[in-house]
Amino acid sequence: MRNFRKWFFRIALYLVIAFFGSSVFFVLLYKFVPPPITPLMVVRLMEKPSKGQTHRLCKDWVPLRDISPNLQLAVVASEDNRFLEHFGFDLDAIEKAQEYNEKQKGKRLQGASTISQQTAKNVFLWPQRSWIRKGLEVYFTFLIELSWSKRRIMEVYLNVIEMGKGIYGAEAAARTYYHKPASKLTRGEAALIATILPDPRRRNPVNPTPYLLERQQWILWNMNNIGKIDY
Repeated sequence: MRNFRKWFFRIALYLVIAFFGSSVFFVLLYKFVPPPITPLMVVRLMEKPSKGQTHRLCKDWVPLRDISPNLQLAVVASEDNRFLEHFGFDLDAIEKAQEYNEKQKGKRLQGASTISQQTAKNVFLWPQRSWIRKGLEVYFTFLIELSWSKRRIMEVYLNVIEMGKGIYGAEAAARTYYHKPASKLTRGEAALIATILPDPRRRNPVNPTPYLLERQQWILWNMNNIGKIDY
């Protein structure tokens, strides 16, 4: 029994060391190298396709300089107003979301994930919600904030985020929806793309609902408030 316990703790120690070592390695690697695929992309490819549809993986990595500043500003205005100010977590937004959600009884809840958290989740973790995944999200968010610049976080975010069925990243979204490169997106187009991010597989910026049009106007208003992103 004593030998088994010793063997168990030794294996557990090796696994812990392997996890932390590999996580730091990949975070540092992706500081310079585009992630070739994400867990979410793999999950989507493994899902049973809808009737009359086939799986596809439409993505095209481009550097941040080739993504319109309009889209960069739009996702900040929509998802994370204090992106340049916080260290991965917006405590004010979390507190406000908690207060809001306490008042909702069975209604749609409000989230407070930052762009950094979403990037960590998209690149390194699986999509299902659990306390374990949330804890790992905090860990990876801390790692990328510690080792990546805000510019790099935005670059990775806008290249891997799901923007439709089988559509990932700004370039693929711009060419699919507007038949132009991401560098040419207008403020209105960028704001509409930002409106679909909470539910990209059910929303379409080309055929927006009245709600999405209303949301677009709010994002455009907030973009004017923010002014510009100065990394």
